[in-house]
Amino acid sequence: MKVFITLAAAIILHGIFIFDVLLNIPMREQKAPKLMDVTLITQPAEKRPQDAKSIATENQLANNGTPAVEEKVARQKTVNASNSPVKAKAVKKVASPVATEHKKSLPSADIAQKEDDEKPRLSPELLQQQISQLGSDIRQQTMQANSQRVKFIDSVSASKYVAAQYLKDFETKVERTGNMNYPEVAIQKDFSGTLTMDVGIKADGSVYSIRINQSSGNAALDEAAKKIVRMSAPFPALPADLLKELDVLIITRVWRFSDQSGITTQ
Repeated sequence: MKVFITLAAAIILHGIFIFDVLLNIPMREQKAPKLMDVTLITQPAEKRPQDAKSIATENQLANNGTPAVEEKVARQKTVNASNSPVKAKAVKKVASPVATEHKKSLPSADIAQKEDDEKPRLSPELLQQQISQLGSDIRQQTMQANSQRVKFIDSVSASKYVAAQYLKDFETKVERTGNMNYPEVAIQKDFSGTLTMDVGIKADGSVYSIRINQSSGNAALDEAAKKIVRMSAPFPALPADLLKELDVLIITRVWRFSDQSGITTQ
């Protein structure tokens, strides 16, 4: 019994001792979180700091003395320039070596000769025919542009017989007048000259226009033919059947001057 009491007392004393030791142990102080001071700067720095350890803001100087925004923009421009399509356009086109070699192998005289051979060639007769046709088309378009109805005699559709008879009367009159007043320029021995002339006749038979379609090559002879037309006017009034489709009748005739046959038109 005494042993039990003694053991219990010892346990109690040890418990009191341990509790007292625990109470006297200093508790570890919890350290408060360390605060960082942040300063907001709204104006750019004038120069780079000597000890640049901090991170530069958008309007402050970085370690190399260049504003961060400008440095970023400079890097972006460099990237854009490298990817720009303009750079591809700047590449100079290189001519094909085969074409260049072939071109150099041909002398300039051969090239010119080859180009001349490729050009179409027209005979003098065909060229004169094309010029005459072009002149006729231009005259027709010019006359059609006027308010009056102008038509060539070979274009008459409704009264071809009437037009043919009027043409015959026109030829008879100009040939008679021309032979009675034969041009001095055509009196020479073995003289021969040919020209083509358009004569426009109005409804009352007066002359509307005179135009040399194809010259004889002799200006005096051309003027003599025009004078014969004026001397032959007025011509008969245009028939009523023709006036149904035109106001001015254009007669195109080939005039031939010869010392043997005189003046003939056809």
